[in-house]
Amino acid sequence: MFEPSATVPISYCAEWMDGYGARGWKIDMAVDDPEIIASTSETGLHIPTSVLIHDILDHHLCGLPPSGHRNEAIALHQLALRTGADPSPDLVQMVDEDLIHGHVLGETIHTFLPENLRRQLPEELAEGQAIAHHLLSILGQEAFRELLIKRLVELGQDGAAQARAHYQSSGLQYNQRGSLGLVMQSLLVELDVMALTSAWQKAHAAFLLGNGQCALCIDLPISVCFESIYPT
Repeated sequence: MFEPSATVPISYCAEWMDGYGARGWKIDMAVDDPEIIASTSETGLHIPTSVLIHDILDHHLCGLPPSGHRNEAIALHQLALRTGADPSPDLVQMVDEDLIHGHVLGETIHTFLPENLRRQLPEELAEGQAIAHHLLSILGQEAFRELLIKRLVELGQDGAAQARAHYQSSGLQYNQRGSLGLVMQSLLVELDVMALTSAWQKAHAAFLLGNGQCALCIDLPISVCFESIYPT
């Protein structure tokens, strides 16, 4: 077995008792985060890797907590750089489901909003929903929506250098993230098929990541390792 630059433990449940009841895997550091839903090896239509790989490569190894709108904006920019996927649909979803209603995860709406919008807020407004309602009333829905989307794009770009530096601090080569993600995905597919066919209720494993080599080692309920190489 090679000496990894980074080791990332993951946990599996056939049904997570977290209010969502989803089957799948979570990175260990996010097990107690109420905003994180377990994911399987399933990929998106235009993204070749699963949500779990996103949580590892674009969040964890880039120094970003797994939840929070600012963190997700930066991580989605990292995902776009890694896979070429367009982050716009996810950014729009965050705006439409949360931000336009004043619901900001990970910080206050005051720290999230750009300075030009903060200047338009009356001092007596403190609650997020009231602030969003005020901005909607003076800007209109479409203009406010576009400004929020633009803010997420800017946050993703502004955080890119720090995310890259944190990733490289592990010893992993940043420009190989695309290849590494595809290898991790192939190993995760093997593991997820095993979890389903063996009807595991719980499992624990870890990704061992190196430059040119990657392994996925299970320690519960069995002990076995899958290993693969990728071009550097």
